[in-house]
Amino acid sequence: MLKPFASETYRPLTQAEKNALDANRNRSCGRDWDNVFVSAEAFDPSLVCDNEFAGAVYIGRLYPRKIKHHDLELAAGIYHSYIEDCVLGDSVCVRNAAYLKNYRIGSRVMLFNVQEMSCTKHAKFGNGILKEGEDESLRVWVGAGNENEGRAVLPFEGMLPADAWLWSRHRDNKPLLERLVAFTEQGNDGKRDTFGTVGDGAVVKNTLLVKDAKIGAKAYIKGALKLKNVTVCSSEAEPSQVGEGVVLVNGIMGYGSKVFYQAAAVRFVIGRNCQLKYGARLLNSVLGDNSTVSCCELLNNLIYPFHEQHHNTSFLIAATVMGQSNIAAGATVGSNHNSRSNDGEIVARRGFWTGLCASFKHNSSFASFTLAAKGAYRHELNISYPFSLISPADDGQGLVVIPAYWFMYNMFAVVRNRDKFAKRDRRAVKVQHIETDPLAPDTVQEILAALIRLIELTAQKTGQTLGDAKEYLHRNSDADLTLDDPLCQRKGGAMVLKAAQGYQAYRKATVYFAVKTLLEYSRAETVALTEQYQAASAAVEERRAECAAAPHANSMRPQQCADSPLANIPRRGLLQAAVLRRAESRDAPPLAEQTPAPVQPPLSPVFFEEVSRLPLYTDWENAGGQVLPSEKTCELVAGVVSGAIRSWDEVHAFYDQCQAEYPRYKARYALFLLEQLYSCPSAEFTPETFAGIRDDVRDISDYIYESALRSREKDFDDPFRAITYRNEAEMEAVLGTLSGSEFLQRLERDTRAFKQALDAAFSGLV
Repeated sequence: MLKPFASETYRPLTQAEKNALDANRNRSCGRDWDNVFVSAEAFDPSLVCDNEFAGAVYIGRLYPRKIKHHDLELAAGIYHSYIEDCVLGDSVCVRNAAYLKNYRIGSRVMLFNVQEMSCTKHAKFGNGILKEGEDESLRVWVGAGNENEGRAVLPFEGMLPADAWLWSRHRDNKPLLERLVAFTEQGNDGKRDTFGTVGDGAVVKNTLLVKDAKIGAKAYIKGALKLKNVTVCSSEAEPSQVGEGVVLVNGIMGYGSKVFYQAAAVRFVIGRNCQLKYGARLLNSVLGDNSTVSCCELLNNLIYPFHEQHHNTSFLIAATVMGQSNIAAGATVGSNHNSRSNDGEIVARRGFWTGLCASFKHNSSFASFTLAAKGAYRHELNISYPFSLISPADDGQGLVVIPAYWFMYNMFAVVRNRDKFAKRDRRAVKVQHIETDPLAPDTVQEILAALIRLIELTAQKTGQTLGDAKEYLHRNSDADLTLDDPLCQRKGGAMVLKAAQGYQAYRKATVYFAVKTLLEYSRAETVALTEQYQAASAAVEERRAECAAAPHANSMRPQQCADSPLANIPRRGLLQAAVLRRAESRDAPPLAEQTPAPVQPPLSPVFFEEVSRLPLYTDWENAGGQVLPSEKTCELVAGVVSGAIRSWDEVHAFYDQCQAEYPRYKARYALFLLEQLYSCPSAEFTPETFAGIRDDVRDISDYIYESALRSREKDFDDPFRAITYRNEAEMEAVLGTLSGSEFLQRLERDTRAFKQALDAAFSGLV
């Protein structure tokens, strides 16, 4: 039932106000205006002109003032409108609202030139719920990931890509699916007494139809054609916008997102800080945070954050694309079904980039950071080599794969991606956790699998044992080795070029990731422990003061008063233990006054021992952009099924808990990788082993910078780049110079700082 604002006190109209409303050509269906109530604090009837009021209408404080949004400035008041069963907040401007029914309008809202704005008593606002007496067939599902809707999910306000992943990828677990439906229904009493809402400071102007809509604060809706059964999430920190010619039906639009210029979305969930524009069509899909889509068609997809698809004539059908992706102009991803029904699908892990006019068949799967060259891929693909380049062979039937292509020829893009996506994340509230580093546990596990595959194929080709094939690849980095992998394509397999060079690049990337992760973890742990020691040190000083003031202070040992606040702090590593010993010393100054720890603490055998005791996870999943151990996914599913996890909020709390532990999970995995790569448990690492790791990583760090520099250098040294310029000075004025690249300058500084940290970290081990 529509209720007035609890914070407002309302009263009936006075006779003088009724006379003024009559004089201003207002009409009421009630008897002697008994259906209209106004604020007890302020109501100016001169601001209400030429309206018809039906049902119960409540009007908040109304006094002369201006309401402004951008260049639109209007006087507060109600003019030339039909209003039925509505609550209007303070200082609203309702002008030319031809049919406004069953809405609660917030304060300082502008409704200007709105043809119809109504809400039924059974509205769901885009959520996949049912009202009393409704048949299950009326429930709105979003068929993400497959056109046959076998992976369909229920949309709900607050849905994350991780939720859609959980729901769409565990279809064999019926108890889980039933629980997720129940989670979505929580808070829905089923009663047919709903009303639409418009949040404070929102603007709706020049719009034809708004029906069964929940519109958040500060939303800006202009020139829309149709909004029906939708929630537009918006806030002062993350205002959303719906623009000209837009159609939104049956879905949820996330905070800070923009949909404009004839775009259409039907049965959808749009994440935070997304843009859908220039005639784009989003149908039966979940679009992750920070994505930009225009001029294209997306049908039955689950798309993770940071997806880019903004060129004409491309389409993406029945796919799960795991973000940080880019679909080029003319690309047809999922253009052909290879079964008797429209039930094929594609899975592309993060970093999927297609060339112009590339086309792919269902069913296909792509490893992380697969770069697909222009061409028609005639058969189903199963690309298991991350950071690879794939291309149709010259005969049009075969396939060519260059593993680790990004590391060998496009390192500039790899290192740039580390920062690019983080900088583009403009979400004020970051609920969905997103891993943006190209080297993370999910991609590194793919690298490990690719290393094993290259060893297996080399052994098959050369007739060697697996051990000998591994040694051959390790020692012959310049070998001209081409392998045949029949598993990459349904017909004809694939030629794997530069296999030895790819093996070396994969191994370097893995070593670099492992050591970089351990260094980051040691720094973070030292900072966290130092903060604990500072707090404990303050507690020690306070305890000493209390003991000194106590009547029996002289009978107590000083250490009894000082010990306890420090007793429960873990001692991790030699540096941390030394800091703790200083904090425990009675003669030491308070920890806040002591010399701060170095930026990069030296590693020690104790540190490696501590890390080795952390839980080890070697199988990882990308959950909507967040990297999770697969065992944690199983734990989540079990918790939902058993009832230990009882709501979507608790599911999200589980994601948060995993993210808080992620640095520890990652550090343990990094140590595991070093043990695998150097064929020795970390407890048996010798000074020579540590020296070898340090030197390897120093060389790799130099290689990353030099390779990034070389890949960018091509853009300046290629003579064909200069053919459109009159002279070198003009080219420099347009493009700048290589030496002036801010990114490369920062990369050089970061490389130098990383090597200094590396030397400091290994100083006590070699």
